[in-house]
Amino acid sequence: MSCYETIDARFGDLIDPVAFLETIHTGNRWAEGPVYFADLRSLIWSDIPNDRMLRWDEETGAISLFRGHVSNPNGNTRDRNGKLVTCMQGERRVVRTEWDGAITVLADSFDGKPLNSPNDVVVKSDGSIWFTDPNYGIISDYVGRKGVQEQPGCRVYRIDPGSGAITVVADDFSMPNGLAFSPDEKRLYISDSGFLTDRSAPHHVRQFDVDGDKLVNSRIFADISPGIPDGFRVDVTGNLWISAWDGVQCHTPDGELIGKIQVPEMVANLAFGGPRNNRLFITATTSVYAVFLNVRGQKYPFGT
Repeated sequence: MSCYETIDARFGDLIDPVAFLETIHTGNRWAEGPVYFADLRSLIWSDIPNDRMLRWDEETGAISLFRGHVSNPNGNTRDRNGKLVTCMQGERRVVRTEWDGAITVLADSFDGKPLNSPNDVVVKSDGSIWFTDPNYGIISDYVGRKGVQEQPGCRVYRIDPGSGAITVVADDFSMPNGLAFSPDEKRLYISDSGFLTDRSAPHHVRQFDVDGDKLVNSRIFADISPGIPDGFRVDVTGNLWISAWDGVQCHTPDGELIGKIQVPEMVANLAFGGPRNNRLFITATTSVYAVFLNVRGQKYPFGT
């Protein structure tokens, strides 16, 4: 049975009609933050409530524990040197894993006060690190550690690649969540998933123009329904593949919804990978899924 819902004929150019949705692994409590290691032929992701990160070996299909007892990890990416960068919700910090396995803290506070609970992260080609900081990880003990919010809001931050200085680049979100750059890095997309905890709050993706180290010209890119947009990825032609409660929604660079990948669980995040970068890995509640597409993901030197 096809896993695709075609809304516009353009979607047909992006999918392979004989490709199907595969289950890579199941048994998570809340799978998140997939990141593909092309050099290792592996996918790593977070299982937030189980306080662990898992690894899938593409050659053998084997699943192993990548790291345990890591304070409710969420979003992951790789920096321009190929090192793993992770949002640790429970510890309210963004960290980097060094080649010897040591952990370097990149951000854990702003204006002398702890961050809320960093959620997702992306690295720009200049080495700057951009991350979102909603408060999901401090409002309960399920996906973090219940605590007091000391920041005045849920914001988006940038870490300077030279000085390491942290600056606020957006402060008018309800719950900033997933984020990704356009292929030319002239735009940054950020989802607002405030609707998850407040039914009067947004459930959309916003688009910003990138002006050096600042974001300008905010506008709504697309409202996502049912549910909320969480993590998402951009392909080489600029289409956004966005998580939703009914699967993965594909939107054109103009924001038009042209099709869906139907997934049997609520989707949290995505990553392109595989030898040709045309395999979309999907973390969805208890399981990790994958499907081959007819388009490649936006390519970074060391993966997504």
